[in-house]
Amino acid sequence: MSLADYLAKNYLTADSKPEKKSKKRKRKDGAHLGLVIADDDALGWGAKAADADDDEAPLNVSATSAEFRKTKKNNWQTIGTPAPSSADQAAADAIIASAAAETSARALVDDDAPAVDDTGMKMESGAHAGLQTADQVTTQLKRKQAEERKRFLEDGAEHSGQGKETIYRDASGRIINVAMKRAEARKKAEEEAAKAAAHIEAQKGDVQRAERERKKEQLKDAKYMTVARYEDDVEMNEEMKEKERWNDPAAMFLTKKKQGRSVTGKPLYAGAAAPNRYGIRPGHRWDGVDRGNGFEKQYFAARNRRRDLKELDYAWQMDE
Repeated sequence: MSLADYLAKNYLTADSKPEKKSKKRKRKDGAHLGLVIADDDALGWGAKAADADDDEAPLNVSATSAEFRKTKKNNWQTIGTPAPSSADQAAADAIIASAAAETSARALVDDDAPAVDDTGMKMESGAHAGLQTADQVTTQLKRKQAEERKRFLEDGAEHSGQGKETIYRDASGRIINVAMKRAEARKKAEEEAAKAAAHIEAQKGDVQRAERERKKEQLKDAKYMTVARYEDDVEMNEEMKEKERWNDPAAMFLTKKKQGRSVTGKPLYAGAAAPNRYGIRPGHRWDGVDRGNGFEKQYFAARNRRRDLKELDYAWQMDE
């Protein structure tokens, strides 16, 4: 809606009804009666000519509102810029309100903060050098922090280094390739773990390693074995026959003996050798000399003596 339509709608109404003429006779003007009233204090500029133009006088519109409405042509003239639309007006009002709020906030901060002269020499912290109050120093430090934060936000993540990988340098200042160093450290750790495992494996005997491998093979074969094993199981019987027991009374009657090879497959000593508590026979390179401290001999002597005394005690009890 234009300004002319707005004024025509709200302010140009119909004229009120004319007043009725009074039946009384109107009094004649004083000019006809010959009476003149003169003011002695008049200086000459109080009264103006009737036909003089007065620029400050209100403009009288001769046409009535009814005649104005009957006219089809719009006689209003727009002076200045046209009235803005509702959207433009709302945007302008929002800009004016934000500017006013910012101005008031700045004025409030400036009123609360002490007056600081920025013309003097400043230190690195942002405060001025020289004698100052604590409030002035605090205000200068806060202003310095606000400026740094504003500059930091304007620069963005590209200059701040956010999300970038840390650069490491050695004592000479050269850049360290972190990925390569990590790969080298990982490789070194793997090598140390392999050396430790090899050292532990070297401490074990050949028989223990062969026994472990044999158990692995048994676990693989157990996948295809039945749940129940009976006395007619050939594999189980052969395994039990191959076991050597020191107290087996029927060991001498076995015709098939495994001789000449150890568990690991190495050849054994073919001659006579002193027994030991572990049942380990000497290798084929033994020269027949016992280089022990005699503990094995004393061990077997003590065990045989205990067994003889036990049997002798039992025989005496039976004689009584």
